[in-house]
This record gives sequence, C-alpha cells and structure tokens, in this order.
Amino acid sequence: MFSETVNANPKKVKYGAFKILTRPGGMPLSIDGKFYGETTADYRTIDLEPGVHSLVVTLPSGQAWTREIDLPAGRIKCIVINYRPSPPPPKSPCPFPVNVSAPSQVNEGEIITYTADVAYSGTEGLNYKWTVTPSSAHIISGQGTPTLTVDSTGLADQRITATLVVDDGSSDETCSQTARASTNVPAQEKRIIVGHEFDTCCSCSYDDQKARLDNLAVALQNDPTTTTYVFAYGGRTSPVGQADRLLARARDYLVMQRGIDASRIVVVNGGFRQEDCVEVWIVPRGATPPQPSPTVQPSEVRPAKPAPTRRHRG
Repeated sequence: MFSETVNANPKKVKYGAFKILTRPGGMPLSIDGKFYGETTADYRTIDLEPGVHSLVVTLPSGQAWTREIDLPAGRIKCIVINYRPSPPPPKSPCPFPVNVSAPSQVNEGEIITYTADVAYSGTEGLNYKWTVTPSSAHIISGQGTPTLTVDSTGLADQRITATLVVDDGSSDETCSQTARASTNVPAQEKRIIVGHEFDTCCSCSYDDQKARLDNLAVALQNDPTTTTYVFAYGGRTSPVGQADRLLARARDYLVMQRGIDASRIVVVNGGFRQEDCVEVWIVPRGATPPQPSPTVQPSEVRPAKPAPTRRHRG
C-alpha cells in the first residue's frame, strides 16, 4: 500500500516514505542493497529520498520478493506482503496458484500497492491483466506487471478491489487464473475547529485589564489568522451601560495602543454576571464563534444609582 499525505508546508518536500508490514513478521528487508533489519507484523515507516528504490524481502521459503518502486516526494507508499507457503507445483506448467496481497485498509489519499505472487514452472512469459473497482479508482502504474499501484484520493468510505487475471498466452483455459484483493478506505472524520478562552477578568482595575490585553495582543500578532471575541458583562449592581463601557475601553486599547486591526476584534455585550467581567477568546479561522455565558438574569439586576453631581458656585 502506498500512501499520500497533503503537506501544508510550502517548502519543497525532500523525502517520501515507505510503510511496510509482512504476515508473518521477521522477514529480512533490504532497500537499494542496504539491510534494514527485519519486517514486523505492524507497519514500519522508512523515510527515503524520492526516486526509484529496489526493495527485497526474503521470504521464509528462501525466495526473494523483489520490486522496483518509484517513491514520489511527499508521498507515503504502503506495502503489505502476505506470505503463504506454495503447494507443490501442479503437473501442468500453468500459472497456479495466484496470490494477490494488499493492505486491508488505508487512509484516503494514500497509494495502495497490490502485489501478485505466482507459482509457475513454464517457459512462456506471463500476461498480467488488472481491473479495479470502483471505476473512479485511478491506476497509477503497473498494468501488465505483477505490481499495481492505485491512488485512493477521493475514495473515502469506499472499498477498492483489484482483480488480476494471469495466463501464459496459451489457449488452455486452465492456464488462466484469477485472484483479487480488497482495501477499505474509511470515511475521514471531520476535524472540528474551536476557539479557546484566553482570559477572564472580573472586577479588574484598568491597569490590570491593560496588562491582560497586552498578552492578548501578543497572541494575536503571533497568529495573524485568528480573531478575538471580547465579551463584557455588567455586574448585578453595576451602573447602567457598564458592559458597553468595558467593551469600548478594551477595543480602543487594542486598536489604538497595540495596533490590532479592528476587523479582528468582535465585541459582544454578554449580559450580566455577579460582578463586572471581561472575557476574551482567541478564535482560529473557520471555527464556530463562541457565545456569551451570563449568570444573572436581567430581572435580577439592581443598577447602582449614579453619584450625585456637585454644583460649584461661581
């Protein structure tokens, strides 16, 4: 099986990778003439420079499973080898039996490798004809050879089956053998993007609030793709309009003193809590916006009366 992952890094990818497992494990593995230890029944990942590499796995029977495999940069090619001892060769020199190995499951976007092993004592060259379902599965390479590679991109939540017909070119119907293997491509779980609460300050002095907003500004500058949501809550006995005043003060400080683009700041009057509170969130692009969480009902609020204004005699 081969696998491809999309690399969001704009830098040029210098390596690809083979993921290989065998059943049973413990088979000697060499790549480009270099010994890489023994295979295991779980995937081993081997990073290599892109290009054509020669893989040799020594089977328990002493035979060598050999393939020349082209490894693209930034792609993962996954390989599974299922070893089954071959029965004694039949009297007829036909290609029998035929065994096709493939990964039982890959992630969507990975490249699947189907490999065929054929017991054959004849002298004629064998013909390999592969077909793949569903029809939307893209064959990358290998038609006419014992190894087929198929791209699973766009095939999430589907089952890919490769069917191989092998014959020796004769008219003997018994010398035409068929084998197949299937690989599941499970549906990808959707990644949920969420914001996180950065800070909450209740009954804070303005100096304390500014220090907290300084930390928020640094976080926003470190990631220009984010937005901040500022919720302000009036206290149970706060003056009327207290939440709006706290919002205006926080927004003005971020914009005028810290240089944050006003379009990245969302201010919301969150209602009421026991005390005056300012709550700030950092929200990545594409995340569901947070919602305010008041704890006091408007009917429970008893606003403080404004202080009397002193008259100055002229």
